[in-house]
Amino acid sequence: MNGVINVLKPPGMTSHDVVNYIRRLTGVKKVGHTGTLDPGAAGVLPICVGKATRIAENLTVDNKSYRAEITFGVATDTHDNFGNVLSVCDASYLTENKVLKVIKDFTGKQEQVPPMTSAIKVKGKKLYELARAGQVIERKARYIIIYFINILYSEGWGSPRPRALLEIVCSKGTYIRTICHDLGQKLGCGAHMSFLLRTCSGDFKLDQSFTLEELKEYAEQDALKKVLLPIDQVLGKLHPVQIRDSAVASVKSGNKLYPPGVIEMPEHLENNQIVRLRAGNNLLALAKVILEQDAGVTRYIFQPFKLLV
Repeated sequence: MNGVINVLKPPGMTSHDVVNYIRRLTGVKKVGHTGTLDPGAAGVLPICVGKATRIAENLTVDNKSYRAEITFGVATDTHDNFGNVLSVCDASYLTENKVLKVIKDFTGKQEQVPPMTSAIKVKGKKLYELARAGQVIERKARYIIIYFINILYSEGWGSPRPRALLEIVCSKGTYIRTICHDLGQKLGCGAHMSFLLRTCSGDFKLDQSFTLEELKEYAEQDALKKVLLPIDQVLGKLHPVQIRDSAVASVKSGNKLYPPGVIEMPEHLENNQIVRLRAGNNLLALAKVILEQDAGVTRYIFQPFKLLV
């Protein structure tokens, strides 16, 4: 069983809990996720099964979309509602228009310092493990991009704890709870993320995801393959290169593929671009493009780096 399952993670489970659940459900040992989703969060969590674990890193580069509830007036050390309260403030002076004006400053490319309660590793230790041990260390800021942020719904303006539902489209590696925290700091009242739903991770959409209960029903009917997306399909954004049957053995051995072994390829490929090597209807490997110039003529060579057979 090889492919990707678009799982709707429920709140209360870690991403690794979901991986273990899929292992038990499928009976496949090699299972992994494409990037953690906080235990308290819900939403899209692509799970790679079998040989698809080899392409997990290729599925993490895409943008993400979220709906996040932010509660103003209370700041926590984890930036969400699971941490210890750091400060309390009467946020009744806020209005939706005031928040919308400040939100504009959060779009575009920017630096973000990951929270101490994140899963980022520093010298082999995850930050949240250090935080549990009472350690706080300096973290390097990382560049992220917020493509879109807006208020979908809000309530409680004029009360000490107004709330707003944010829609956010961002690059990978963005911590939504940190955005909520920083927004509260900039508004002068503090804030935290009180709920998070990931609605999209690349091409994986919320309305196409499956709950754990639905997956269990498919498993009981021996029909899990119906929800398993083929590796070739989920890598559809990568250009395909069709190769000759005579070149298959060489590709499987990891050798470079030269023009005589190619049947069909896209035009204008770039150096180091990643493509799919296919023989007939079968996906064989991922390869990097090598451009060679000889007497003004460009020659395309393909170096397999990830075998999928």
